[in-house]
Amino acid sequence: MGGFIDAALGFPAVLFSFLLVVVVGYWLLVIVGGADVDGLDGDGGEAGEVGGISGALAWLGLGGVPVTVILSLLVAFAWFVSLAGTVALGTTGLNGGLMIALSVGVLVVALVVAFGLTRVLAGVLSRIMPIGPQPSRGDFMGATCVIRTGSVTATFGQAEVHAADGSSSIIQVRQPGAEVFRAGSKAIIYDFDTVGEFFWVMPVDAVPGITEHTA
Repeated sequence: MGGFIDAALGFPAVLFSFLLVVVVGYWLLVIVGGADVDGLDGDGGEAGEVGGISGALAWLGLGGVPVTVILSLLVAFAWFVSLAGTVALGTTGLNGGLMIALSVGVLVVALVVAFGLTRVLAGVLSRIMPIGPQPSRGDFMGATCVIRTGSVTATFGQAEVHAADGSSSIIQVRQPGAEVFRAGSKAIIYDFDTVGEFFWVMPVDAVPGITEHTA
């Protein structure tokens, strides 16, 4: 037990040990009803915008899941990897500058591994426990989408559009004219056909003065 405590309080594991205590304490409060799982998700910004911590995590590919869950996973994974690295370094008998350099290396590896594992789990959890109101068709009106098919006609076409929470959707798109759309080109969504269940699009440069934006 003493060896475990020494490793948990050794560098770099100690950086995450105290954070892990905070995480465990927070989730105990959640269990007894003293805290909200989504407590950090409403961190500013106007309606329809992603800001603060939520926006930063969404930009890193960690959106769609409550911020508290993401931060808890990052801390837990980083702590576990850094603890394992600290224990491994302790068996080498090294000291001095080389030991410090290797410890910093363990810290970097712990952060990278924690980010990778959390990103994978975030993708899975976002499908199981999505947060906030789900995007509606109306949210896509006026949004910029990216064409994903080789062309768009009056009967065929698909595009990718991003919602405010950072998630993306593949939608059916059509155009009434003969504009040339290529895969990867951008278009503006301007209407929805309730009968055909598809969106009407036009080239971004077809509307003078319009500013590209996502839903």
